[in-house]
Amino acid sequence: QVQLVESGGGLVQAGGSLRLSCAASVRTLSDYTMGWFRQAPGSEREFVATINWTGSTTYYSDSVKGRFTISRDNAKNTLYLQMNSLKPEDTAVYYCAALLSKLSRLYTSPDRYKYWGQGTQVTVSS
Repeated sequence: QVQLVESGGGLVQAGGSLRLSCAASVRTLSDYTMGWFRQAPGSEREFVATINWTGSTTYYSDSVKGRFTISRDNAKNTLYLQMNSLKPEDTAVYYCAALLSKLSRLYTSPDRYKYWGQGTQVTVSS
């Protein structure tokens, strides 16, 4: 059973930065394609970023491209999301997700991901 635990959320002013972490209780994180999603109140879960199993390929939503960076440390079984130049519209619960895949293809639909963390709240004040 894969367990994912996010941390690093909090309250930050617009223009500030936060770094989210996702610790995975797996034997080998490199077996998984990983992603970050977010969900604001009253909205559907939204794709943020994804990264392939080696970390060599990433893909971002247009709303965060150039501001957020997804990365992973397979040796530490940890996924990261560095968020810079935060905006009030980035306010949401952020979730990490895992998909058992070592293919180069990346996925943006939450339906593709089997394992999810409990989420961490990010609030950006104006």
